[in-house]
Amino acid sequence: MKLLMEQVRALHRLEPANRDHLAALRVAISVAVPSLLLLAVGRTDLIMYAVFGALTGMYGRSEPHQLRFLHQCQAAVVLLGGVTAGLLLSVNHLQSWWLVGVEAVLAGVGSVFADRVRLKPNGPFFGILALGACASVPVPVPWYLALLVAAGAAAFSLLVGFGGWVRHRSWHRGAARAAAALQPAGRREVLVHATRYVLAVGAAGTVGVLSGSGHPHWAMAAAAVPLAGADLPSSVRRGIHRIVGTFVGLAVTAVVLIPGPWTLAGLFPGQQAVLLAVLVILFQFTTELFMARHYGLAMVSFTPVILLMTQLAAPIDPAVLILERGVETLVGALVGIAVVVAVRRAGSRTVAALLGLPRRARH
Repeated sequence: MKLLMEQVRALHRLEPANRDHLAALRVAISVAVPSLLLLAVGRTDLIMYAVFGALTGMYGRSEPHQLRFLHQCQAAVVLLGGVTAGLLLSVNHLQSWWLVGVEAVLAGVGSVFADRVRLKPNGPFFGILALGACASVPVPVPWYLALLVAAGAAAFSLLVGFGGWVRHRSWHRGAARAAAALQPAGRREVLVHATRYVLAVGAAGTVGVLSGSGHPHWAMAAAAVPLAGADLPSSVRRGIHRIVGTFVGLAVTAVVLIPGPWTLAGLFPGQQAVLLAVLVILFQFTTELFMARHYGLAMVSFTPVILLMTQLAAPIDPAVLILERGVETLVGALVGIAVVVAVRRAGSRTVAALLGLPRRARH
């Protein structure tokens, strides 16, 4: 019972701050500059591609400049790979089962890459999210121009991440990531983790397609969330945070999108594109502010980011958008948790491992 209560308390524990405002500011600048430029030229429909490129800035948050630059270059490979695959699916009108198959396979490939280079945040989640989002909307320009927008935003994020070096001139000769981060994962562990991604993303996407949802990629992205946990308890917590944080974020989104006398859409008629673009920037800042401290709180902000970008790229009935996001997130997170429980590494089936306790040394 004591162990169970500890896991329950961990659900709402807010981790101590670690200069999170600086990382959040870097990401906000990375998102704001390309987004505002697109807003100024009247191309808010391209903001989604810029934001996915700018998410490069979420990686390497506490590393020295040269290591952050390397880490963010590796992250850009995952993000731009997802954008590219999504764009090619969209322009070739390959939806439904094509999307499920391609995203599941690339989730496995991305998992192997992320494990080998030890990406932080863990796993290929943002690449999976970018792939599904870009595949689900019509490309408003030639696909290579949309990719160029994403790549330009990623390059700007690299500059922002490295920009502090100009001020501090601190170059750490021979600097390296912590030994635990550098040690490559075992081949079997990497393959098991990749298998989880393929199974979870594929199963969640299948449920999404069979349900007739217009956004099955949201279920696939949600299914990937628990897989980034270090052990079963943390995986379950991430899944619960994803569900609860998303539903609170949907309430925030409703206040923004649904027309009414007390909503932002009703208070600022005719200015919706400008309003949504500005809110995407603000919500991305608060997302990064809490991403390392409490995943559920981060999702309260990140949910509006995704829905507002989607609405800018391909507007639909806000009520339908919100409902599908909620259903797909619930389905995907539960599928992800089920896969984590069913597919585990060798030696992780003991009671101690399931509760996230350290192994006892053998004498």
